[in-house]
Amino acid sequence: TVTATAIPWDAAARRVAGGTVSGNNNDANAVENRFYRPVAGVGYFKRMFAVKRTLILGTTPLAKELVETMQSRTSRRRVLIGAVAESGEAAAKAFPCTVLGTLDSLQSILNEHRPERIVVALTERRGLLPVRQLVNARFRGRVTIVDGRDFYEKLTGKIAVDALTPSNLIFSSDFRPSPLTLALSRFLSILAALIGLALLAAVYWLIAAAIRRESPGGALFVQERTGFGGRPFRMLKFRTMRPAVEARSEWARDNGDRITRIGRFLRKYRLDELPQFVSILRGDMNLVGPRPHPVSNYGLFEVVSRNLPECGEQIPYYSLRALVRPGMTGWAQVRYRYANDLDEEMEKLRYDLYYVKHYSVWLDIRILFETFKIVLLGSGSGEAAPATIRAPAPATAPASEEAGAAQP
Repeated sequence: TVTATAIPWDAAARRVAGGTVSGNNNDANAVENRFYRPVAGVGYFKRMFAVKRTLILGTTPLAKELVETMQSRTSRRRVLIGAVAESGEAAAKAFPCTVLGTLDSLQSILNEHRPERIVVALTERRGLLPVRQLVNARFRGRVTIVDGRDFYEKLTGKIAVDALTPSNLIFSSDFRPSPLTLALSRFLSILAALIGLALLAAVYWLIAAAIRRESPGGALFVQERTGFGGRPFRMLKFRTMRPAVEARSEWARDNGDRITRIGRFLRKYRLDELPQFVSILRGDMNLVGPRPHPVSNYGLFEVVSRNLPECGEQIPYYSLRALVRPGMTGWAQVRYRYANDLDEEMEKLRYDLYYVKHYSVWLDIRILFETFKIVLLGSGSGEAAPATIRAPAPATAPASEEAGAAQP
């Protein structure tokens, strides 16, 4: 009888084999292979739903963000053991969790702490990746090895654009929505727009009358936005602000006093977006997709997003948003608040890219469900909104569409 304690990966072995293996076999490798042979039944489901002791490989900015995210979200199925630094110099730097050692001592760390999952969060892997130890852990220790960028997506629902390299996009099969998915999404959007316009005709009239009664100006706000394939289009919204009468920042957080009472109500329940059913029928938008940005912001956002990666390579992330039609609601809208500066706009870009990468009808349904919750409960909509970034208008600027430049 060979006991599990004689095997380096005894913790995993006990879970699979119940503690011991019977048989006359002097080859330790053969014994390990017997331990780690896939089993069906109760043992399989125990491993599937067991708590995963997680080890982070690296102390990079991505690794730091992974650790902070895991620490901020309690989970019964995930326990953070610590991190492994690339070198002694990296280990000496401040890090949000325990640094257990360096890559040179990885094998001893694995033997001592017995992780069930290793997250590789190394920015530069050439010459650093401990291939032998990871392969041994993966195939003999039954340890799950995951890429840090993929793990980040599962944790946060957004793309770690800072950690991507050009090869991650060039050789990736993602960011290529299938024609069938695009066609089905388009069909459902048109159907929803037709039903919405037919059922809400009276609501449109009441909202328009209330807007015009409370403040001077038209009921609709019209602004040129960037759409599918980077083409501009004129997007419609119900007006929620009074015209600007003085020079001020174009960011909406500095224009909160311009929001009317009816406008605040419309924003809270997202009713100001209803005229965009017309944009859907025109072919400019879908029901779900990244929110369209003002055309005047396109150049700035494109430059800023291109310089996000830590690898130093310029990657045209912003143009990836245009692979699908913009939407009345989107993944960034249900997962994040309105943006008030460039940093927050780039944060929303991470969510938009996640949506494009994982584009599917099922994801659209999930977004619509979350949107309905916001509409029904009036929560999660926030007050601030992305603005057109340009020099402030003169204090004597006449009331016009430009007065609503801070509209989302």
